[in-house]
Amino acid sequence: MLEGKHIVLGVTGSIAAYKTAILASMLRKKKADVTVIMTKNATNFINPITFEELTGNKCLVDTFDRNFQHSVEHVSLAKQTDVFMVAPASANVIAKAAHGIADDMLTTTLLACECPKIFAPAMNTRMYRNMVTQDNLRLLEHYHMEVITPATGYLACGDTGEGKMPEPELLLEYIIKALTPKDMAGIKVLVTAGPTMEKIDPVRFISNHSTGKMGYAVARAAMLRGAEVTLVSGRTGLTPPINVDTVDVLSAADMAGAVKERAGEADIIVKAAAVADYRPKHTADEKIKKKDDDMCIELERTEDILGFLGEHKRKGQFLCGFSMETENMEENSRRKLQKKNLDLIVANNLKQAGAGFGTDTNVVTLLSKEDCVQLPMMSKEEVADRLLSYIMDRV
Repeated sequence: MLEGKHIVLGVTGSIAAYKTAILASMLRKKKADVTVIMTKNATNFINPITFEELTGNKCLVDTFDRNFQHSVEHVSLAKQTDVFMVAPASANVIAKAAHGIADDMLTTTLLACECPKIFAPAMNTRMYRNMVTQDNLRLLEHYHMEVITPATGYLACGDTGEGKMPEPELLLEYIIKALTPKDMAGIKVLVTAGPTMEKIDPVRFISNHSTGKMGYAVARAAMLRGAEVTLVSGRTGLTPPINVDTVDVLSAADMAGAVKERAGEADIIVKAAAVADYRPKHTADEKIKKKDDDMCIELERTEDILGFLGEHKRKGQFLCGFSMETENMEENSRRKLQKKNLDLIVANNLKQAGAGFGTDTNVVTLLSKEDCVQLPMMSKEEVADRLLSYIMDRV
């Protein structure tokens, strides 16, 4: 994705500039070509040599540096730039960019660029909340530049509040998103992920080994490709993807309710959640039968969410389910495909190394009524991308 791409990082006067050094290193490790442009104020917080060592390119500060090769430097740089990210973005540079002021190397190059532009504001809370700054941020968005909402936390000035620049990992996600082709723009996708938990009492519950990694990978891949994504997630230890509407649920009933509320608007539904099949028939507040020292719990089945979706699938809607099998994978999965009225089922064998719960890889077979596509072992991110490409060829 990033190999051979030319990324320009604009650095302004903020203590958060050290995070941009980490971001530059991360981009280089992914084989991107990185150029850093600093304002003169930024050089008071971090030395340009730091960026030169990390990127292998000259760090630009002075618009009229006579050591440049014979060309209009800001224009030639702008022509080859694939993404321009200003991080940290001070209130001053945000104001300049919003009003087309180009009085230094950073703002001059920014104005000459026609590539995607991303701003990560970093400043004191009062400066960020100031109506002038908010108006300037809205102007940037009006001119089709992306503004990342700053984090909330302890700031260098001693205040606590909005204005903290997000971590480099999050900034990297925005760069990747900007570079991903938007073949799913205008499509609404609903994804379920993770396990559900059925309470037995205040201490114990029924669940499974699902980590949610596969569902989260599908949600992220769809978002990167421009879809409007809703992720209904059981309890996991994962960070939700950026720009995804995440709905947290606990029980199978919670998930069923959230899915039913949103399924009607979705063009594509991918049910990757591993819903607990059973729940205690009696609530935690009711008396649980005991025999000697053993606890006897009467169980009942949870709602069949995928079955409901298949029964209520509207015309033109694409429904994809997952099948976890330990034997007769294709036969059992095809039976489920037909019974649940699915368009596609993603099947894997839990006994196969590198597949199933808790791994970063997966080995799956895509089964539809027409064909069978076996994928080799690959990362769950790659599986998600291949899955969405398969679906997009059929919607």
